[in-house]
Amino acid sequence: MQFALMSPGVSPAVTPPEFLRLAGHPLRWRLLAELSRSDRVVSELTDLVGEPQNLVSYHLGKLRGGRLVSARRSSADGRDTYYRLNLERIGDSLSETGAALHPGLRLARRKNGAIRPAKILFLCTGNSARSQMAEAMARAMSGGAIHAYSAGSEPKSLHANAIKVMRETYNLDIARQTPKRFDVFEDKRFDWVISLCDRVREVCPEFPGRAEVIHWSIPNPATGEPDEATYPLFQQTAAELATRIRFLLAALSKGEADEQ
Repeated sequence: MQFALMSPGVSPAVTPPEFLRLAGHPLRWRLLAELSRSDRVVSELTDLVGEPQNLVSYHLGKLRGGRLVSARRSSADGRDTYYRLNLERIGDSLSETGAALHPGLRLARRKNGAIRPAKILFLCTGNSARSQMAEAMARAMSGGAIHAYSAGSEPKSLHANAIKVMRETYNLDIARQTPKRFDVFEDKRFDWVISLCDRVREVCPEFPGRAEVIHWSIPNPATGEPDEATYPLFQQTAAELATRIRFLLAALSKGEADEQ
């Protein structure tokens, strides 16, 4: 006599979860893998996966429909569109996919272990908001393990909203940080160089050594409108930076005990 090896009350879903149907396609999985390294425009993805642009665009459309990736027009060249992973959405989808098969397979959030020391340079055009916020966050969120720096191609004064959102939301004071041009670091070695602005990516110089160069396409919250009008944009920018940096630090650490 044979017995079904199934826990009481567990009924796996007959239809595979949407995440499996979307991400399980070989080309879509390759696109997700490439976007896990850096935000990319379609032409870059086409070269990386070796497939025609119409096919790549079709599958990117599927991934967008499932909210696994999102897209925004390049601020450097409006004809280009940058694609990025929706990290939180994919993390939740992976957990839900496991739970659909068995409740015990729901992924638990893992605590970060010790973060490997690294030197990271964040770049944006003005070095007045995005890169300054990222510098402070990376340093604070890593407990000082990350030696973070920032610079720009056309430095401007620190934006008042950048100072305000970091102080009010993250309890970090960046008022004493100084905007600087990226050529002050031209002879410095970094483990990571992360461009946060589509324009600065186009003029980013090469740095000595073997820095991992990646791009996060994040809109400039300083739109030229009054500070009170753009403050919500600075809040959104800071939240996106915090999410991206949290996932970056996870990649630089080893998980310890599962959170229950």
